Amino acid sequence: MKLWVGLGNPGASYARHRHNVGFMAVDAIAAAHGFAPWRAKFRGLLAEGRLGTERVLLFKPDTYMNLSGDAVRAALGFYKLEPSDLLVFHDELDLAPAKVRVKTGGGTAGHNGLRSIDAHLGPDFARVRIGIGHPGDKRLVSPHVLGDFAKADADWLEPLLAGIADGAPALAADDVQGFLGAIARRMPAREAAAPASAAAPTPAAVTPAARPAPAAEDPGGSALQRLVNRFR
Repeated sequence: MKLWVGLGNPGASYARHRHNVGFMAVDAIAAAHGFAPWRAKFRGLLAEGRLGTERVLLFKPDTYMNLSGDAVRAALGFYKLEPSDLLVFHDELDLAPAKVRVKTGGGTAGHNGLRSIDAHLGPDFARVRIGIGHPGDKRLVSPHVLGDFAKADADWLEPLLAGIADGAPALAADDVQGFLGAIARRMPAREAAAPASAAAPTPAAVTPAARPAPAAEDPGGSALQRLVNRFR
């Protein structure tokens, strides 16, 4: 069993914030793979399902970002899981928009959600870092992170979330390259100029560098499509 945590802040006013892309990622996985409905547990929302042969618990802490570790520790303890069973999806300022990286351990880079989890469990948990770009001036970081994705960002955010959902079974099987490849297949063959919401350079290709042709879009009535339509 694995616990996959999406980081964000609860409530409608935060729903489209760049800081909430971790919530968006686990929402996309739950919608695409038929997870059980979200239910309140451990000071958050929990959904259970399977990805391939692996049982996965998706979790969104309801504690606000800087107290995420409280809820995550409670969930891990209840299911008798270890930090090695934990994977956290979070926004990453140091990656250009649409870039994704997977790593285990390391620092928190000032991210309050990661800092809280680290304080409770130590640094040795896996992370999916989802690039939101840096505004170019540290004085603009807070309004950038706590601001909504721009409408133009849907051009990369929608296929990115779909790719994360596509690649989730590979990630559950510890196939990181398969996960990143699924994202790459969803991204446009030729990326447009940098999104208006960030001053970062044009996003580079997601690893692996060789990008296959994009996959067909989900049917308009699918649960995943309804989810990403919120960000148009």
